[in-house]
Formats: sequence, structure tokens, C-alpha cells
Amino acid sequence: MRRTDKKIMVAAFCLALALCLSGCSSQETPAQPNAAAGFAPELDTKTVGSINVVGHYNNFEALEEEFNRFNQYYPEVKLSYTYLDNYSGILETALNSADAPDIYFVYPSMSGRENGEGVYASAENLADPSLRIGLDCIRESLLYKGQSGSVYSVPVYTTTYGMLVNEAIFEKEKLSVPKTYEELMTVCEALKKAGYESPVMSFNQNSFLLLPLYYPYFCAQLQASPDALREVNAMTPAAADTVRPILEQAEDFMKRGLISLENCNQLENDYNAVIMRFFEGDVPMMLATANTVSGTEKRESQSEAFTAHPFRYSFHPVPSTKDGGYFVNSISMGFAVNKNSKNLAITNEFMRFLVSSEELNRMARAKRMVTPCKDMALDEVYASFGSLSSDRIINLSELELSSAADWQVRKAVWQVCNGGMTVDEAIAAFGTIE
Repeated sequence: MRRTDKKIMVAAFCLALALCLSGCSSQETPAQPNAAAGFAPELDTKTVGSINVVGHYNNFEALEEEFNRFNQYYPEVKLSYTYLDNYSGILETALNSADAPDIYFVYPSMSGRENGEGVYASAENLADPSLRIGLDCIRESLLYKGQSGSVYSVPVYTTTYGMLVNEAIFEKEKLSVPKTYEELMTVCEALKKAGYESPVMSFNQNSFLLLPLYYPYFCAQLQASPDALREVNAMTPAAADTVRPILEQAEDFMKRGLISLENCNQLENDYNAVIMRFFEGDVPMMLATANTVSGTEKRESQSEAFTAHPFRYSFHPVPSTKDGGYFVNSISMGFAVNKNSKNLAITNEFMRFLVSSEELNRMARAKRMVTPCKDMALDEVYASFGSLSSDRIINLSELELSSAADWQVRKAVWQVCNGGMTVDEAIAAFGTIE
């Protein structure tokens, strides 16, 4: 099997951008692929070529495994992955360089950014029938379509909001994971009485603090009412009817003393710091996203506390209403193909191989992320999301909430949570909050 010896490199940002590519070396005769997988090569399997993927993951073992599997079909194709620092700022320059990548990461935020037009201008239409890429395995709502049904990126990972639950604490205190907002309050009060200073913890920067609690509920309100969505997007005074309930919920939660701002302020980031703090074993519930959950398995062995006293944990919707929580699904990261690639034929062949339920689900399991496929083979840690009814699932790409209004809502709630504004002040300033 071919293995890829990757070097994670930081690209220098200069007028003449040179991408440093990691090499591949053949170590043994490739095994024959499983015919039951459904992929059949359309090019000569002796094709010699290269494919370079650039992105912003420091390491990407899940993609390396896909490289290895693709090399079972095309053993003479060299595949590599290159990390780019300052990714959003440097990507367009990279795409116009002499060593332009063949495949590159895209994020939903790029579509509305100043450099988004240039990034997507370089992308191939993956819905071109002649490419025969199986886009039908992906949930329709996750495919951003342009004019005439064109698709310029394929979602690889999706994410959601929720809470990491320390099941050992719940078992010790004879408590059940809450399913409704009332149960959440009752459980938090019981944990507080049992001596847990902060029954709930979260990252308290970039407006995140209670985001997994109120945001799914807020999105559900917008999904149920086009008029509410229109008022919120326009940031009119009438938007107060939709914004006020989540502000009051956040105010109520904070007043109960169920989350320690002092403890939350000590978390330096919403990934490694959050995970390692949760693994200390004394945090019953940690608000997070699936992006954070993706790093948990690898860090179990890195935590001395977890290694000494391992415990079962799982990820659940935050129960924000009397009927429970929601599964708010959004794209975390996707792949686009450079239409000017020097290796376009074999690159498209790799995308045809990759875009299938089998391979995308395999990548999701390896990275512990949520799959974009219709066949949602969820990791065990996400099991509770799989049990939610369809009316509790919200696809952000279908909601059409403007980024400006979105950020105003997040800032308003964060100000209320941190004592910067009262609910009435946040309502009065909605649309102009700095």
C-alpha cells in the first residue's frame, strides 16, 4: 500500500508564492480494492500524476487514509496535502501561483467575503454531468448551487452545536442527561448542590458563551416564521419579538449561577483548551461544537487526568425548550477543484472516488465529525442527535439568515451574558451593537 509521508509546512506569504508539496513513496505492492465499494476506475490504472490538496488543518490523517485507498486503484499517482497558514488571506494568491493546488478547502464564510469571488471563480463545476461525481449521496440542503444548478464545492465535514456530557458524573450523582429546558435547570441545580462550582462550562470569547443553548432555539423560530426572519434580517424594531425570548433565556440562565464566568474566561480557545479542561473530569457539561468534539479522541491520551481516570462521555443537543433541543447542521469545510489544475483528469477521478457515502462517512468517522451524506452514519458520541425527529433538524444553509443579523444576535446575547447590557438595552441597540 502506498503511504504518504506528509510534512506540515507553513507557506510564506509573498508576491511569488511557492507551495511546498509533501512527497509520496511506494513501499509495497498495492492491494486490490474491494469491488463491492462501487467505484470503478475510468482512467488507465497505470496513470502517472500528482494531486495536491491545500487546506488549514495542521494534520489530516483522514485524508491520508483516502489517499492510501485511492492508491489501491492508481498506484502511480502521488497525492499530497499542504497546510497553509493565514489560509483565507493567502488562498487566492496560491490559486494564481505557478504551483497552484488541485483541490482546496472552502468554507461557507468565503461566499460572503471580499476574497470569496476570486476563490470560487477558480472552482470547477462539480455538477457537470460529464464528471459523473455522485453528488446525490449528499444531503441536498448542503449543496450550495449557483446558476443553472452548478456546484462549486462539495461538503466534506458538517458541524452542529451541543454539549459534551461527562457520563461518569451523571452516574455518580444519579442524574439523567436532561431532555428539556426545565430538566436542564433541575439537573444544574442538583449538581450545584452536590458541589460542582460550574455545572456548565463554555468558551467565553467571540460571542460563543451560551451559543449552543440559545442559537438552535433562535433558528427554529426563524424557520417557523418567514416574517420573523425578514424582520431579523432587516434588523427592524419588530425583530425584538424574536430576539427578546433568547435574551431573556440567557439572562435567566446567567442569574441562576449555573455557569462560572471566571472559570470560562480561563479557557484560551474553543478547541484544545476546551477539550483538555473537560478531560480534567470535574465538568458535568461543556458547551461546544462538533468541530471541538472532533479533537476529543486524539486528546484522550494527551490528558494525564483522563489517562489516570478515564470516563465515558457523549455529545447531546442542548435542551433549550420544553420540547427539547435541535440538531442545527451546517457545513464545516468542503473541497473545491481548481478548474485550471494541471492534473485535472486524475483530480476529477479522485473526487469521483471520494464523493460517495462509503468514503465520506469513513472520513467523518476518522475525524469524528458529522457526515454530509444522506446516510448519516453517526459516531457513537453523536448518538443522541440521530434520535431526533425531522422537525427538530435545521439546516442553516436553507435558513438564509444574513451574516450581519446573525452577528448582531450573537453580540447582543454575549453582552447580556457578560453584564455589558440589560435585555432592554440590547433590544434598543440591536443592529448597531459594536
